[in-house]
Amino acid sequence: MPSEPDRKERLAWRAILDNSLLAQSFCEALSANEFAADRKTFYAVTRCLEIVSEAARRLRGAQQSDHPNIRWRQIEDSGNVFRHVYQNVAESRVWAIVHGELNDLIAAANAVLGDEPLREHQPK
Repeated sequence: MPSEPDRKERLAWRAILDNSLLAQSFCEALSANEFAADRKTFYAVTRCLEIVSEAARRLRGAQQSDHPNIRWRQIEDSGNVFRHVYQNVAESRVWAIVHGELNDLIAAANAVLGDEPLREHQPK
């Protein structure tokens, strides 16, 4: 049986869910090439992924082990890459994260948060 998150962990899960959905919504009308050419969207999505990375660092123990299909270490480390090795952040890698790895995070966050309402800015 999955463990129940405390208040701080629920806030981390909420940040993961909100920013994952927001990143996907920024990309939904774009092709990979359009995304790579749109600097503002690339920047906004990269910022969302930084927040997801930081929130993932706040989840430890059972909160991570309850979701073994998620590559937690890579998610946590990606924030450092986005913040400190920004010249090597390829649009294709960010695109792949948004269209792949975020889906597992969204599913896990939804499972943990249950019916907790989404924030206003989320896509419907």
